[in-house]
Amino acid sequence: MRNSKIIFFFILLSGMISRYSHGEELTLYIGTGGKKAEGIYRTSFNEQTGRFSDVSLAAKINAPGFLTAHPSLNCLYAVARWKNQAGVVGYKIGKDQKLEEFTRKVCPDGMGCHLAVHPSGKFLLTTQYGGGSVGFFPLNEKGELNKPTIFEHSGGSKVFGTRQDSPHPHWCGYSPCGKFALIPDLGLDQIVLYRIDLEEIKMSPHRIARSRTGGGPRHMRFSTNEKWIYLLNELSLSVEVFSWDSKLGEAKCISESPTLTEPEKIGESFNSAAEILAHPSGKWIYSSNRGHDSVTVFSTNPDGSLKVLQKQPIRGAFPRNINLTPSGNWLLAAGQDSNTITAHRVDPVSGKLTYQRGSIINVPQPICLFFLKK
Repeated sequence: MRNSKIIFFFILLSGMISRYSHGEELTLYIGTGGKKAEGIYRTSFNEQTGRFSDVSLAAKINAPGFLTAHPSLNCLYAVARWKNQAGVVGYKIGKDQKLEEFTRKVCPDGMGCHLAVHPSGKFLLTTQYGGGSVGFFPLNEKGELNKPTIFEHSGGSKVFGTRQDSPHPHWCGYSPCGKFALIPDLGLDQIVLYRIDLEEIKMSPHRIARSRTGGGPRHMRFSTNEKWIYLLNELSLSVEVFSWDSKLGEAKCISESPTLTEPEKIGESFNSAAEILAHPSGKWIYSSNRGHDSVTVFSTNPDGSLKVLQKQPIRGAFPRNINLTPSGNWLLAAGQDSNTITAHRVDPVSGKLTYQRGSIINVPQPICLFFLKK
């Protein structure tokens, strides 16, 4: 009997050591776009080893560019195309992380470039870059999509050629309090704000926040202390810092920092900023540079301003999207043109990035990295 207990103890201890040595496996869904891509792909990422598992196709769909999840239901949403239509597709997430479609709804204003579910789970928004609009899709208690309301933007700053002759909403998200929706519009050089009414499940135009003229606002993030907005300008390759008044729903620009120097930009035939992230610690901001094919690492100051710490090559080409693991220990970079995803360890003291050799997988034209949160 005693020997049996000893054997059981060592088996249990061995299992615990094995789990620790192998690290936690994070499920990563990958949105794609292009002729070689077949849909939404899936892999696992091990935070202990920095390694990926084999890649598999989770759902076959055309151009599932950006992905998001419901805050309380076990489902995933994607903007996508089918036949001669475009809109949003919803998937139930199975025990093996495979995706099964359960809802689909057409957007009358065309293909979306981004989407986000409200923290209440009562609706999601899409932004139509080509249509110049925002789509408001109510969700029922099962997470099924209802007919959208379209909010058209108008005008254009007309500074940067054809890119700013008309509105081009590029991202959608919500204030930390959930009372406002914020839409960076590349064509208008503005963040367009909407007020949210959760009782009637609707939203209405609120105000605008003007950004750098000709900057081309693309994506944005709130600081962890909820005082600042970090707005990434695609065309000028810069990050603008806005102070945020949560009571008034008002944002004002207070500083700006370039992601690349002029000599660095001159050295490339093409340059464009793509994605911006805020580290969970609040200490660092990361933005991706297409053309220069790098990630700029910023430290944050108490007044919200930024200081460049590093420009890390992604070991791939055209980083349209980057994402941090939920712990903030790793940054993953999607090389759209190189068909790669690479992993870079985040230094817990400095926030700087280090690429670990072999931490790379091949995926056809990845343009969105989405971690499934447990």
